[in-house]
Parts: sequence; structure tokens; C-alpha cells
Amino acid sequence: MITRTLFAGFGGQGVLLMGYILSHGAMYKGLNVTYFPSYGAEMRGGTANCTVTLSDKKIASPVASNPDILVAMNYPSLEKFERTVIKSGIIFLNSSLIDTDPTRPDVEVLKVPTVELAREVGSERAVNMVMMGAFCAKTKLLSLEEATKGMEESLKGKDRFFPLNRKGIERGFALVLNGK
Repeated sequence: MITRTLFAGFGGQGVLLMGYILSHGAMYKGLNVTYFPSYGAEMRGGTANCTVTLSDKKIASPVASNPDILVAMNYPSLEKFERTVIKSGIIFLNSSLIDTDPTRPDVEVLKVPTVELAREVGSERAVNMVMMGAFCAKTKLLSLEEATKGMEESLKGKDRFFPLNRKGIERGFALVLNGK
């Protein structure tokens, strides 16, 4: 098993943190992981993306030129990376900011209204956690426990954010598992 994921969006949307959470959760699960971040010259407001490769075997390269999964947090990310996703791959769309569908009929699309769901759990700052929950529930790469553990490991020393982030992850899981 090998899965390549590309997380992309604006700096400040928590894109790199999502990849870091997936990485830590996968290590907790016992998988091999590569995490490869990339961001523009300016952090907040600039472009940011990261690739995370998970495998039960050794990983030869951290590069994921053709990811199995794309998480697009804004339209420019969808526009830039949609074509790179493998045939029959999955695209997660932040439908709070992206109001157009991917042009490719050969990929599965999951629309996640991150802002609205984050408001439900108490803060718009949890949009990336909502997306992580939906991502993990849909792909089954991490269980709720593994995703939560990944978040806690990624944010060590910032325990005050754990309750809100946990609620965000749980809300994303609920969207996929319950359809609402």
C-alpha cells in the first residue's frame, strides 16, 4: 500500500499543519511517512502546499507529482493541481471557498463546507481540522483516534487548542459518516 496526498491552499489556512497531522497520525499507526512542505516567500496569504506519502513499505521518494488525493482549500489550488491527480483519485474541495466543480470526470469529489462546519464547533479557525476529519473518514487512512493523536503530536505544547481541534476533526468525520 502506498498513498500520496497533496494538501494545497493559501498560507494561513493550516495546509502544512494538515500534512503534519497526517504524518504524525500515520507514524502512530506504524506506517512509513514522507512529508514534503512547500510555500511561497510570504507565509500568510501566499501559496502553500505539502505532499505526504504513506506506505507500509520503504518510500523511495517524497515527491508526489501524481497524487492519489488532492485536498484543495482554495480555487487557485484546485486549478493548479487538479490535472495532476491520478485517474480514479479523490479531490477534497473546500466548498466554502470553491464554488466550481473539477473539470475531470475520472476523479471522485468530496465537497466539504469547512467554514460552516467550523462555526458549528465554535471557531472558523478549525476549518483545517474539519477538512482533516472528512479526509480521514473518507480515505480511512487514519481512524478518529489516530487523527486526534496526530493533531496532539503536531501541536505539542499548544494543549489549549486541543479541545477545539478535536471537535473540528470529529465534525469532519461526522460529515462523511453521517452525510451531514
